[in-house]
Amino acid sequence: MGAAMSRFTLLLGGDLIVTPRLRAQIAGTRVVAADSGLLHAAPLKIAPELWVGDFDSAEPEWLDAYEDMERVVYSSDKDNTDGEIAIHEALKRGATSLVLAGAFGGPRTDHAFLHLALAIQLAERGVPALLTSGTQEGSVVAHGGREYDYAPGTTFSILGFSELRGLTVEGAKWPLDDVVVPFGSSLTISNVVKSELVVRLREGRALLVATLAAT
Repeated sequence: MGAAMSRFTLLLGGDLIVTPRLRAQIAGTRVVAADSGLLHAAPLKIAPELWVGDFDSAEPEWLDAYEDMERVVYSSDKDNTDGEIAIHEALKRGATSLVLAGAFGGPRTDHAFLHLALAIQLAERGVPALLTSGTQEGSVVAHGGREYDYAPGTTFSILGFSELRGLTVEGAKWPLDDVVVPFGSSLTISNVVKSELVVRLREGRALLVATLAAT
């Protein structure tokens, strides 16, 4: 028998809007908070099992309110962001898939970019990750193809982190058939779902980012 699947939600410091879809995605997951990402715990009505980081962004009252929560404290001179540390701790605890809640937006564009890059790195290690702000979702485009459950009218983009070869997009306003997309091209930005969305990719690194309704 294979190893049991273990899904973790990581609370990161970016923007987060609580939606029914987000609640369903994190239901039953184990939770790790990264520094100021703890602020999302109360609106989501979830209790992290671990709080990590250098706590330079944590409000002083949180330290008292969550004094019983397990913490792993790092120096502010550390080599990794709090988000990457949270991912590392989740993997140590057996995570086989991740929801990165608060992965977009917030005051740090560099951290948001890192979360996108980390999602690709995780996928290449066999650990799928969903990035979400509640109204925006991102996931790595799998080689070989994948179906998406987004409703007609949903705006989506495919962000290339390299040249893309053999990209096919079905069920979209602007379909693509086995095309090559140069790195840095805007060809795959701002498409719209028309029916069941299917994306296939033969070579390259990319994420699909969809904009969702807040309800």
